Formats: sequence, C-alpha cells, structure tokens
Amino acid sequence: MSTPIALAFLAASVLFIIGIKLLSSPKSARAGNLVAAVGMLIALVATLPLMHVSAVNATLIVVGVLVGLIVGAVGAYRVKMTAMPQMVALFNGAGGGAAALVAAIEFAGHPGSTFFVSAMIFASVIGAVSFSGSIIAFAKLEGHLEKPLTYPGQQFANGGLVLAVVVLGVLLTSTLHSIPLFVVFIVLALLFGGLMVLPIGGADMPVVISLLNSFTGLAVAADGFAISNLALIVAGTIVGSSGTLLTLAMCKAMNRPVTNVLFGAFGQASTGAGGETASGGTVKPIQADEAALLLGLGQHIVIVPGYGLAVAQAQHQARQLADELAQRGVEVSFAIHPVAGRMPGHMNVLLAEANVPYEQLIEMEQINPQMPRVDVCLVIGANDVVNPAAHEDKSSPIYGMPIIEAEKARMVIVLKRSMGKGFAGIENRLFVRDNCRMLFGDARASLQELVTLVKAG
Repeated sequence: MSTPIALAFLAASVLFIIGIKLLSSPKSARAGNLVAAVGMLIALVATLPLMHVSAVNATLIVVGVLVGLIVGAVGAYRVKMTAMPQMVALFNGAGGGAAALVAAIEFAGHPGSTFFVSAMIFASVIGAVSFSGSIIAFAKLEGHLEKPLTYPGQQFANGGLVLAVVVLGVLLTSTLHSIPLFVVFIVLALLFGGLMVLPIGGADMPVVISLLNSFTGLAVAADGFAISNLALIVAGTIVGSSGTLLTLAMCKAMNRPVTNVLFGAFGQASTGAGGETASGGTVKPIQADEAALLLGLGQHIVIVPGYGLAVAQAQHQARQLADELAQRGVEVSFAIHPVAGRMPGHMNVLLAEANVPYEQLIEMEQINPQMPRVDVCLVIGANDVVNPAAHEDKSSPIYGMPIIEAEKARMVIVLKRSMGKGFAGIENRLFVRDNCRMLFGDARASLQELVTLVKAG
C-alpha cells in the first residue's frame, strides 16, 4: 500500500470517528452524517487503486456504485419519517449481506492461512445472521410479524442450529475447504438469523436493530482484517462497538438484560377497549374543549410522545399545538424516553422533522424532577414508558424500568385510540389515576382539534 493511499484511509478513519461523535447531539447530527459520508467517499476512492481491475470489473464497479447511489438517495428522500426504522433495518441488512458475500467470495477463491479462513468464516456467519435477522425485523416493523412467533422447543432448535454452525465453522477453518459444506454453513446461519428474531415482539425491534447493527460492524471489520483494508477495520470496529454500547444502554433503560429481549418472547401487543380495567379501576374520559381549556390555563406543559404519535403521523400537529401554547406564554417541553418508538432516537427524528426546537426536547432524567411542578402532562401514544407499575408493582414485567413520571403532574391527559396495552401486555396504572383523563381518538385528529380550540381561545 502506497503512502498516499494509507493517508487516505487514515483520513477516512478520522472522519468516521468525528462523524460518530457529532451524531451524539441533535444539533450536530446532520453535520456528523455529512462528515461520515465524506469519509466513506474517500475510502471508496482509495480502495480502487488496490483492486485488480479489468474492463469488465471496472464496468461492474461503476454500475454497482451508480445503482447504490440511486437506490440510497431515492430511498432516503421518499421514505416517510414514520418508516425510518424499516429503512434502517433494510440498510443494516444490506450491509450484513454485503459483508457475508465478500467473505464468501474470498473464502471460495483464496484458501489462505488459518487466520484468513477464520476471519472469513466469522464474517460470513455474522453477516448472514445480520442479513436474515434484519429482514425479519423489517417485516415486524411493517406490522406483518409484529407478535412474537413461538413454538415448543424453540430454544432447543435454535441451540441446535448454533451448535451445527459452530461445528461446521470449526471444520471449515481447521481441516476442510469444501464449497458445498460452506454453502450449507451459510444457509444454516441465514436460518438462525431469521429464527432468532421471530420470537421477539415488534416493540423490541429498537434493541434488535441495534444489536444486528453491531453484528454487521463486526462482520465488516473481519473482512477488513482478511483483505488488509484499514477503512473496513476502523469503520467496522466503530459500528460494532457503538452498536453494542447502544444495545446495552437501551436494555438498561428498560431494566432488562439482552438475553431477556432475545429469548424472552417479550413484546406481545394486545388491544382492548372500554372504560373499566381488569383491576377494577375506571378511566375518566375528557372532551377536546375541556382539554384545550386546561392546556391554555397551564403555565408549564409537558408533552410525552410515543409510538402512537408516529403511527398517527401527528408530529406536525404536536408542534403546532406547542407553538400556539407558547404564543400564550405557556412553557412547553417534550419529554423523551430513550426507548420510545421503534428505533433509538425515533421521537427525536420525528420531532426534528416537524422543526421542534432542540431546546424543547428534554431527556427523561432531566424532566422527571420537574414533573410535580407541571400543570398538564400530555401523553401522545405512549404506554409502558409512563406506566407507574414500573416502580409500584414488583410482580410487573416492567418493574424497575425507568419511566417518565407523568403521574406526578397536576393533571395528565392521554391521547389514545382505545385502551390497548403496550408491548409489555399489561394495564397502565396511570390511566385510572384521579389526575388522569383520556382523550380517545386518532392522535392526529385530536391534536388538530386541540390546536383549533386553543387558537379560538
């Protein structure tokens, strides 16, 4: 590798790191994306001189780059913000599949040393698991397979698949260089990736996507070691480590270990309707005009967005309501729970699209001490992240999970279609509190009506 190419890879690596750092703040996230994209462009250009390019290969490379640019750009521009988690799952799956494909081609064409073969085997299995798992995650996020799919002996079956993959990997690394056996190895890895994600509820997909993202990073890094590409090593290591840390952070936010997410079949969505809960408590409905009056008379309003906000695509109406209240001298904040929505930062992305000022987005740890001084807490489509059972009921599956303490506000107004339960499948004790009122209906329509009523004074 010549000095200019080595320096180009070094520059790309530095830009990757700076890009990740800038993504840590909403204010600098856009710049972080651009910086990382420039780093990837440099890495791509620096890789070309290292390739043995024939006329046919050059044509394929140009076609591949153009197709990738077009698909990526069109997909990013056309996808709705509510479907951003699905796009992330697809892009992550594409990365894992590409890593596995590179490893497979290298394994088939170059027997190499034990280290080389080990790296290729590792990249193949991890990339294949990430690819098939991400496809299932996409289907769950689309609502096709949202409920956990379980069957008797499922964990034993998955364990048998893992054992078979490990045994084949050891054989391929140590004694055999069999292409047919390698194909079986890849098929089993793909099967395991899909079966691993099937039992997981759709609401746990933020954790799954983050974990699969770290898998893709590890596969890319392994490819980089095998083909001596510094950019792949650095980029893959960054993605792998950051994805792992994010996965652990989200599990901590839910007070659940990763093993519970992956093997607990936790997350069955259920629906219901009516005014009386199984525990005997009664919810108290409120009309839009009454809710608008309470909001207009308040001095400090906190809005808690949840997945229902995304489903209703009501982020613009939420911002309009916040603006109308602010014009009347009301202090408005948005309380953000780290696992609200269907991907990390889902609520931040939706509210950013609606041009909600970053200063109004307050994290859970900062907003909770303010809750006793909040006049009205407006909960839009959130459920388990505001359920007091998390710190009141030791038998609850969400006990110990940090929540936004909406129940401490002077008044709580919850916007929901029905009395449907959240991903934990349990009743929300908040809904039957004396200071809680339910405004039933589509969140978008309800918010638009509140905006109109607040405008009318």
